[in-house]
Amino acid sequence: MINATDVPTVGHWIDGIARASAGGRTAPVFNPATGRITARVALAEGTDIEAAIASAQRGFLQWSGYSMAKRQNVLFAFRELLNARKAELAAIITAEHGKVLSDAMGEILRGQEVVELATGFPHLVKGAYSENVSTGVDVYSLKQPLGVVGIISPFNFPAMVPMWFFPIAIAAGNAVILKPSEKDPSAALWLARLWAEAGLPDGVFTVLQGDKQAVDGLLESPAVKSISFVGSTPIAQYIYETAARNGKRVQALGGAKNHMLVLPDADLDLAADQAVNAGYGAAGERCMAVSVILAVEPVADELIARIATRIGDLRLGDGAGGAEGEPDMGPLITAEHRDRVSSYVDIAEQDGARIVVDGRNRAVEGQEGGFWFGPTLIDDLPTTSRAYQEEIFGPVLQVVRISSFQEGVDLINSGRFGNGTAIFTNDGGAARRFQHEVEVGMIGINVPIPVPVAYHSFGGWKASLFGDAKAYGVHGFDFFTREKAVTSRWLDPATHGGIDLGFPQNS
Repeated sequence: MINATDVPTVGHWIDGIARASAGGRTAPVFNPATGRITARVALAEGTDIEAAIASAQRGFLQWSGYSMAKRQNVLFAFRELLNARKAELAAIITAEHGKVLSDAMGEILRGQEVVELATGFPHLVKGAYSENVSTGVDVYSLKQPLGVVGIISPFNFPAMVPMWFFPIAIAAGNAVILKPSEKDPSAALWLARLWAEAGLPDGVFTVLQGDKQAVDGLLESPAVKSISFVGSTPIAQYIYETAARNGKRVQALGGAKNHMLVLPDADLDLAADQAVNAGYGAAGERCMAVSVILAVEPVADELIARIATRIGDLRLGDGAGGAEGEPDMGPLITAEHRDRVSSYVDIAEQDGARIVVDGRNRAVEGQEGGFWFGPTLIDDLPTTSRAYQEEIFGPVLQVVRISSFQEGVDLINSGRFGNGTAIFTNDGGAARRFQHEVEVGMIGINVPIPVPVAYHSFGGWKASLFGDAKAYGVHGFDFFTREKAVTSRWLDPATHGGIDLGFPQNS
């Protein structure tokens, strides 16, 4: 690893401008493909946190007073700018996260679905009206924004995960403070500049860079009314408990151990293709990645052979591509994370599993300093192993051989996580029974990564979700608004507003 001494500092975005930190604390930002430090990110101090919250409060007062029509215009402008310049954002993501450019672009497009959903927000934040509930008495409800809301996002999706939350929060009239991962902080600043270009008032979208000090500042401030989080389960639980103790709404999405149940009647070529796509895409750094294949015998040997053949064709390299084109997989995010993933393969081996394809100690010629870890396939993994029970978050597919459909369902339901799962079968009855019995929030039938489209909602069960609201969809609009019920009685004077022959207009 080469330590750069003269690199830029990625700062905060407060009051519509980029700002350095008050205290001068920073952390390194790496290019994972080379291992080199390419920037340093500012780490917020108390003064920075206070300034960010104060700016957001001012922004909320202005923005919440905008008409729906004006808010909608800004959202459409943001959508068009994002669509026109998404390649810039993809390049930033690849440079700091390491995922290949096409995957970075896919991340942006999935996030853009939520932006597009948010442009139609007036229909989703309207109230209801009941006339004459009692003689001369009407009751109606209003949906109003919460105020200042916090978003704490993970390193693996520096654009998509924030976009699960902030388009809806902003559409509903809130002001957002985004605390991105300090591992890949630049995408957040790029998004902030795009919002400013779209006409969003200063303070409505704030970026607060930092570590636990910034997180705790948002969790503890009475001015921040809600927290949206995606990350590991221990941190999700901490976020949930701390924010709830401070009287906030919370949606905290945690970790996963996603299973793919393959029945004997499944199309094994389809299952093998999709297992490779879902297990090794983005180097396995996805909360919806397939981690465990439950192979109902007698298909395990044949399925493993097909997966191993496909792994042999995968090419590691710099996600930005080069003379040979775009690789299939980029590096992991940091050297520490690479070593952690490797340790789980060690554990599996010590517990008696067979390493079919070993991704440890891989390197890319000319970029030996990168954080490389090759696709790994493990067979005969005991379910008592920590490698089976814990989230690995890397390009490691584990195979557990089972004897029946019911054994597979029982294994899935006995796990502590409940994020996503999939079944591969040509038996409609088995698929229907699976979706009914399995205790998981998102289910795929011959679909390996069942991430819902934007007008449904994303979130798991059990230790994969803390709080009552999932991300985006109807849940998102409910989360970022609060309801008032008004009961009214009026006299009935004969009044009118005068004559105006002009065509009615929104204003």
